[in-house]
Amino acid sequence: MIALLTSPEAWAAFLTLTALEIVLGIDNVIFISVVVSGIPPEQARRARQIGLTLALVFRILLLSLLVWLIGLTRAVVTVHDFAFSWRDIILIAGGLFLIAKATHEIHREVEAQQDTATTASGKAAFLKVIFEITIIDIVFSLDSIITAIGMAQDLTIMISAVVIACVIMYAASGPVARFVAEHPTTKMLALAFLVLIGVALVADGFKFHIPRGYIYFAIAFSALVELFNVLARHNRRAR
Repeated sequence: MIALLTSPEAWAAFLTLTALEIVLGIDNVIFISVVVSGIPPEQARRARQIGLTLALVFRILLLSLLVWLIGLTRAVVTVHDFAFSWRDIILIAGGLFLIAKATHEIHREVEAQQDTATTASGKAAFLKVIFEITIIDIVFSLDSIITAIGMAQDLTIMISAVVIACVIMYAASGPVARFVAEHPTTKMLALAFLVLIGVALVADGFKFHIPRGYIYFAIAFSALVELFNVLARHNRRAR
């Protein structure tokens, strides 16, 4: 431990990996902010806490199973010259789930339909949100940890970076979720982001990598434009 604390290389790896884990956590924060917007604020807070705790647990658990995790990248199924590993299969399934979930929510918002699960039972809606967050946590955790393994060699560095990233994700999830709930147009934008992220996950599963920089730039640019729209609407109402 003393050697790690006094090693410039260890600190460089830690800071770089922490920044990368925070960036990779943006997808998770967006998804959680969207899914908790349909339940009461108190339940939404608990759902965020449970969801991000699960994200932390999954990441630490996967880091502790390094040998097994590396084995997930080995091909297990071949279909028409395409070799798929368990990682590919999980990314494809998670991407399709994101696309289906976001498309369903977009349809519900456009048609102005009320979520029957929310109206029927608050507990059922809460459990549904936790289930959906858990599924996506597994998908995002897998991608995040494989990235961590590729960047750092020491388990202590990887776990420390993941813990800090999850704490920052939790701190950011509250304001983001409230902003999405208070501004319906931002929810539609966030759903469009989820479709984009889902497509990127499916593409990764088929070995067609879309650089994340393009996706995050599109998200940042669109979010900035939407922020200007929100400010403009607020100023018009204030006059």
